[in-house]
This record gives sequence, structure tokens and C-alpha cells, in this order.
Amino acid sequence: MEINVLNINGQETGRKVTLNDAIFGIEPNDHVIYLDVKQYMANQRQGTAKAKERSEHAGSTRKLGRQKGGGGARHGDINSPLLRGGGRVFGPTPRDYGFKLNKKVKALARKSALSYKAQENAIIVVEDFNFEAPKTKEFVNIAKNLKVDGKKVLMVLPEANKNVYLSARNLQKSECIIASNINTYKVLNADVMVVTENSLKAIDGVLNK
Repeated sequence: MEINVLNINGQETGRKVTLNDAIFGIEPNDHVIYLDVKQYMANQRQGTAKAKERSEHAGSTRKLGRQKGGGGARHGDINSPLLRGGGRVFGPTPRDYGFKLNKKVKALARKSALSYKAQENAIIVVEDFNFEAPKTKEFVNIAKNLKVDGKKVLMVLPEANKNVYLSARNLQKSECIIASNINTYKVLNADVMVVTENSLKAIDGVLNK
């Protein structure tokens, strides 16, 4: 699949790039996409929810009533889960929600997500650029020139670029990542991907190992 390379003014440069069919042209696998997104979302959870069990509540351990013959369920002290203000049965405790996924599964998920974007014609390739200083207005102008303003934009850079990152940081619908950190969730969450020429080479290097 060939795509025209644009400059930051939204004009065609006369060059074309060919997207690697092994990455952008496969048959997407929805199940591995689900697994990879599920892992990403699980890793975002703090896992700090905590509820006190009966042994952790402050209260007397005196047995309130006789074991049998009271006409109700048996219980011991005032911290019993059966009573208002007592401990909670099997309440949440701090835990790690993360789980393991094989590297090949994660790679297939990213390729599937990129293939979906290619099928939707939601990939724009621009020539490499840089800002002399962080300037949000310049980033907004690029989005307008590329006709992606108002959409969720994922800007993929070949390497860390502080000026471009800071220029996009305050924009709610824009995000910058480097090609080596590309992940399934962010690709699918974006309406359109803006990829620089060198980023395509970096993506090939990461996903064609």
C-alpha cells in the first residue's frame, strides 16, 4: 500500500512510501487485540482498594449472645459481618491486576491494530520535522493543515522530541509517542495516526524482529 508523503503545511511532497504488508496489511486478529488492550487497561489500575475484615475493626471481642436459641443467625463479637458496622466478608485487598502476555501475541495485536488503521485510511505520513521551541500554536496549525483538527490524533515520532511533545501536551485530543513505544490501545483509541517517515522505519524495526 502506497501513501503520499505530506509536509507540515499539508502539501504533497511528490514522494510516496510503501507500507509494509507484514505490518499494515495482515488479516486483523480481534482476540489478540482484546487481550493486549485488556492487559494495558489492567496495568493502569492502581489496585489499592481495601476494605476492613472483622479482625481489623476496632471493637470488643466479647460474645454478644448465646450460641443457640436466640432466634437468629449465630455470631460472635460486635465486629461480625452480620451486624451493621462489622467487618466485610471477602472484601477487596491491595493487589496487582497485571498479567503476562507472550511477546508474539503482543506483536500480532499491534500489527492487527495498525492494519485496521490502514484499512480505514486513517494513517497520514509526513516528512520529519522539528520545533525550535515548544509552541502549542504550531502543533495546532499542523493539525489544521493536515485536516485532522478536532479528531483524536496520535503523533508517532522516531525518537523522543521534547519540543514536539510539550507542544502537544496541553491538547486534549492529541498525543505524541515514539515508535518503539507504540501500543495497541493508543492506536485504536486514535481517530487518525500521523506518522513521520523515519517512524515507519522504526516501526518496521520493532515489529519485524
